[in-house]
Amino acid sequence: MEKVAKFEKVSKEQFVADWLDTFGGSEAEAEQVYEAIKLPKRATKGSAGYDFYSPLEFTLQPGETIKIPTGIRAFMREDYVLMVFPRSGLGFKFRLQLNNTVGIIDSDYYYSDNEGHIFIKLTNDSNEGKELTLLMGQGFAQGIFLQFGITEDDAVTELRNGGQGSTTK
Repeated sequence: MEKVAKFEKVSKEQFVADWLDTFGGSEAEAEQVYEAIKLPKRATKGSAGYDFYSPLEFTLQPGETIKIPTGIRAFMREDYVLMVFPRSGLGFKFRLQLNNTVGIIDSDYYYSDNEGHIFIKLTNDSNEGKELTLLMGQGFAQGIFLQFGITEDDAVTELRNGGQGSTTK
């Protein structure tokens, strides 16, 4: 299998700033969370998805949403994209969904001012009243690297700086 990417942590400074902006709390707490972050990895040799692990314990009631700063960034070949989905079992059992359905992490996001920090926003979309509790360190999303092509007349030279919506500003 060809190796096309590498996961890394964002800097401690970037993570702490993003964590405090999302959840508040103290810098010491955010630094403690940062130190415990696990890089995504595959569970088995045949797995396509790299599991993202929750940096915190949380409970979502039906209809509730949470935005998670993962502390992770992905360096990848220019002709690849990282697509992020909920873990299959959580989607099946709890209707856990990403708010944007599928997260698209472009290769040039790595170079953004926020160091390409991947955030994952989840909703417990249970229509059966099921509460979802995730423990710190538990897998909650999966990322799959896919190669893509461009059209023959594509001459784009612009560079990204930012996340969602930054390419249409």
